[in-house]
Amino acid sequence: MLKLVVWDVQRGNAAYLRTPNGKHIVIDLGTGSYKGRDSTFSPLLHLRDMWDVSKLDCVIITHPHLDHIDDVLNYYLLKPSFLSRPRHLTVDEIWANNLVEGNDKKLKIEEYLEINKIFSGEPLDPDPTKPANNGGVDIQIFKPTTCARNNLNNHSVTITISYQGCKVLMPGDNEPLCWEELLSQPAFREAIAGTDILVAPHHGRELGYHSDLFKYFKPRLTVISAGRFDDKSAMERYGKVSSGWTVHKGFGIDEQRKCLNTRDDGVIVIDMGTNSEKRPFISVNAGMPPLAIALLSHLLY
Repeated sequence: MLKLVVWDVQRGNAAYLRTPNGKHIVIDLGTGSYKGRDSTFSPLLHLRDMWDVSKLDCVIITHPHLDHIDDVLNYYLLKPSFLSRPRHLTVDEIWANNLVEGNDKKLKIEEYLEINKIFSGEPLDPDPTKPANNGGVDIQIFKPTTCARNNLNNHSVTITISYQGCKVLMPGDNEPLCWEELLSQPAFREAIAGTDILVAPHHGRELGYHSDLFKYFKPRLTVISAGRFDDKSAMERYGKVSSGWTVHKGFGIDEQRKCLNTRDDGVIVIDMGTNSEKRPFISVNAGMPPLAIALLSHLLY
């Protein structure tokens, strides 16, 4: 079974992927918990202390805006083997696109830049993103490069995750110019075809919505990582293009939903695999406290 956790990290983005053969992959390094009212929540420390994850096989940072790298000071505690990020961005461009005040925020940017310099960017052998090495999960990473560099959002790494006939699309803060570049690539159009679950770009805001995407797939469910109400949200538009899926809310409560939002629904856990009849399944749970997810994870693995 493949497990994907979309953490409730307030205004940022952070996700964790555990492959069927036990590879550990993290996508983005947001922090905090809106629903838990805990601005200090660290997904990396939670994985280490509650999930017994001592080492990460891969970290993917979609782009180096502070809300996507806020947990970077804990990066080395989990000894990552491989880092994927938009390597073409320069130090000056990263600083110019992060208007930070306070020593703590500056320290995080400096730490990211140091990590960016140290890691070669070449995957180790065996590459954890390849199906042969991770239990059959096809992870494809697409990196736009041609947009103007005064907006890091348009240089967001975009990931497709496919397993047993099920597919998730996880972008960063992509805006229309970025989507246009990616959609011009036949390999990208092929990769996103048949997407079941979309993690909405740019925290579900209108700035990230691009109608041309939905010429190539119609998601069953859209997941939005957002920690506060935003009057620029495109949730209603995503609801119109999503067909709906059963979401388990705990205590035997199931809901038919087209969109989930971490602000209201908390941590979102997606399991994908095949059942006893060898048929593909997608199971979505929302609203479980991180501790309960950890305890359930130990029972299942």
